[in-house]
Amino acid sequence: MPDETCLACNNLAIALVHYPVYNKHHEIVTSALTNLDQHDIARSSKTFGLDRFYIVTPSHEQRKLAERISSHWQQGWGADYNPDRRQALDIVRVTPSIASAVADFQSGFSKQVKLAITGAAQRPGSIDLVSFRNLLNESDQPFMILLGTGWGLTDECFATADLILEPIAGNGKYNHLSVRSAAAIMLDRIRGN
Repeated sequence: MPDETCLACNNLAIALVHYPVYNKHHEIVTSALTNLDQHDIARSSKTFGLDRFYIVTPSHEQRKLAERISSHWQQGWGADYNPDRRQALDIVRVTPSIASAVADFQSGFSKQVKLAITGAAQRPGSIDLVSFRNLLNESDQPFMILLGTGWGLTDECFATADLILEPIAGNGKYNHLSVRSAAAIMLDRIRGN
């Protein structure tokens, strides 16, 4: 339930972060944008009622590509061919940093946006998605969930987050979901019926 300054807004947004993330050698890198992540997370976000899905990358070329992908489905042939996809890509915002994504989302709220972060590994002090769902439903506090690409968000990102969410876990040791799959599962658990 959003605060009085933005009655039409939603108190949850997702940011798909391409920097700072780790590569497989545990080096901090900027990961590449993928068309599937952009489409699928936008569609999941829209399906579960979010007003904003942020793509975060410092790469000018990657931002231009993300904007081009969205605009293809928002106007002209793409918009006419698939209006459902247009609605989903209308909520995409492309920003150069986490701070700029937070600033954009913050403009709709008087309360400070808090960051919730997750990854594939279990971390101390994390909360389960049911508890996070209850927190969202019982408050007008805005939250942005940070999802990492590559081999996940850096330790510094986790250290500065307000909440750490438990990872999506399977029933065995293997735990390597695509970020778009993890986002869809999380949104279903947080905003589904």
